[in-house]
Amino acid sequence: MAPIALYEENAPVAQSTKSVAPAETKELTPLEALAHQENSKPLPKIPTFSTHAEKRQWQLEHMAGCFRVWAREGYAEGVSGHISVRDPEFEDRLWINPLGVHYGMMKASDMICINFITGQVVGGNTEVPANAAGVQIHSAAHRRRPDVHAVCHNHSIYGRAYSAFGKPLEMLNQDVCNFYNAHSVYEAYGGVALSGEEGENIAKALGNGKGCILMNHGLLTVGNTVDEASFLYMVLERSCKAQLLIEAAVAGGRVQKRPIGDEEAAYNFRWNSDPESLYYEMQSHLKYEEYLTGSDYKN
Repeated sequence: MAPIALYEENAPVAQSTKSVAPAETKELTPLEALAHQENSKPLPKIPTFSTHAEKRQWQLEHMAGCFRVWAREGYAEGVSGHISVRDPEFEDRLWINPLGVHYGMMKASDMICINFITGQVVGGNTEVPANAAGVQIHSAAHRRRPDVHAVCHNHSIYGRAYSAFGKPLEMLNQDVCNFYNAHSVYEAYGGVALSGEEGENIAKALGNGKGCILMNHGLLTVGNTVDEASFLYMVLERSCKAQLLIEAAVAGGRVQKRPIGDEEAAYNFRWNSDPESLYYEMQSHLKYEEYLTGSDYKN
């Protein structure tokens, strides 16, 4: 193995005798700004594909991978929770997970394709039904938000606990700023979403945001990729946990909360919450899952 090259901190810098025109200042994208050096190898962006079939398979593999990560996060509970991805070829179709398959066992081939206009199963796994409530919630979100390609909903413990307040999160740390002016609260609870009306109410409450806290229910996030939506869900869940811990700490009256100001929160949102950066954020979790278990979830 070749030795690793090092740079001497105080080494002399060769001076050029040629006059060099000042370089134009390039405005970095949020993803480019993540890397320390501008001349380093570019961070991987959301890939593009030459065929719909290739993109479909890639989406389903990442969808299954996100479920595996969620299993390690402890989100699995019975038959609750779902992720959906819009089909890349047919804009009126979504892919969703089957009912009763544990997140830690999910594979790309398990997913079910449903026409979210008619509700009919049109492809994929036909051996196991989808979660009826999940179909209602996700179909409504995809119909109302054509810009959204993935929707995540779950009943994770801290999201459930915080949802009982029926309040939006405060900007109390850097990470929750991913949802600065970009999350809402569904301030009603209509029971298990077995009717189209409850799904529509949830989608309406989501509005144009990235996430929604469903009172007495759980959390919902959306994104341009399943990677983005899944990572945002993890951020929203942990933000609920942080807020609960902070609320408990201030309950005695000895300490006070010090929220982030609007200007700083907007700055954080600008640099941390774009689709490319959030996609990249999720890749380390997927790579760790593959490192631990291989890539059987891609089958």
